[in-house]
Amino acid sequence: MALFIPVLSAGGAERVFLHLAGGFAEQGLDVDLVLVRRAGPLLEHVPARVRIVDLQSSRLLFSVRALVRYLREARPAVLLSAMEDINTVALCARRLARVETRVVATVHNTISLEAQRATSLKVRVAPLLARRFYPWADAVVAVSHGAAEDLVELGVTSDRLSVIYNPVVTPGLFEQASRPIDDPWFSPGAPPVVLSAGRLAPQKDFGTLIRAFERLRRQRTARLLILGEGGERPALEHLVQELDLEEHVRLPGYVDNPFARMARAALFVLSSRHEGLPTALIEAMAVGTPVVSTDCRSGPAEILERGAYGELVGVGDVAGLAQAMSRTLAVPTDGARLRRRADEFSLERSVAAYRELFDTLLGFAPEAKRHEAP
Repeated sequence: MALFIPVLSAGGAERVFLHLAGGFAEQGLDVDLVLVRRAGPLLEHVPARVRIVDLQSSRLLFSVRALVRYLREARPAVLLSAMEDINTVALCARRLARVETRVVATVHNTISLEAQRATSLKVRVAPLLARRFYPWADAVVAVSHGAAEDLVELGVTSDRLSVIYNPVVTPGLFEQASRPIDDPWFSPGAPPVVLSAGRLAPQKDFGTLIRAFERLRRQRTARLLILGEGGERPALEHLVQELDLEEHVRLPGYVDNPFARMARAALFVLSSRHEGLPTALIEAMAVGTPVVSTDCRSGPAEILERGAYGELVGVGDVAGLAQAMSRTLAVPTDGARLRRRADEFSLERSVAAYRELFDTLLGFAPEAKRHEAP
């Protein structure tokens, strides 16, 4: 089988595909990781048993011919792709190649909401691509029920739609979380650290988090660490200066091992405006760190079971977020309980669900049921 993605940048979908590739390979499948271009910081984490196929294209659109050639030569039983423009290229290439490869398109966000707020043309047209090209897919997998409902509203028929949670919790996560770190912010007796992680982009709404943290600091001593990189860095750094938080807020950029800090943080906060299935929220729960999240579409309410495992606050609610952080720091959620909930998003469960879907598509398991979707 093959997994198709442009490059191995440090994004959630890229990490998911690495986990899946390794999980499929561990089960004895021959796995190709097909890249538009062999690049990205996650390259060094590709499992040894997974073959990298480099299409050597400068852009996704220019990779169609090379992908057609790969499909004709390798003829994988299944091609798994992620995100709307990539899914579209995979579906078009399969048609041009005229092979029997089953294409499974995966959707990692609520694309209608993402399109409404996007400045990028490819993101704005994502709903159009879904309506036009997803009928060509053998199956469409949404990573949460909220994302699946969004697809149904866009016109994707539910008979080809499945919900399979991402493989977030892996043995590697716990191994990395246990590693020592050299950071005085996490030394014994230091003030509690509130941590968040993700692209420095409008979707993540770190501005609201920083403003809420400033209110929190009026009540108690704490520090805020935001891991990730992106175009919003100048605006966020300016906001930190404006609120006189330079000594209390750090934005160190991309960190190869966020889990060691995540496991030692007093609280993880997700401040997003919209999501598909927020990986970092699950990762924090997996290492036993208490969490607070916005109640955005979609994913957080599913993960936290409507607030049973962590407080949910309104999107953009600065005061509400500050209050939820204060309450959770004062009375943390039990770590063992969080870890048990996070087990629902394990690599083992996700691989098993995908294998069941693949077997059904290939006719190996005629009695298997498609995973529940709206």
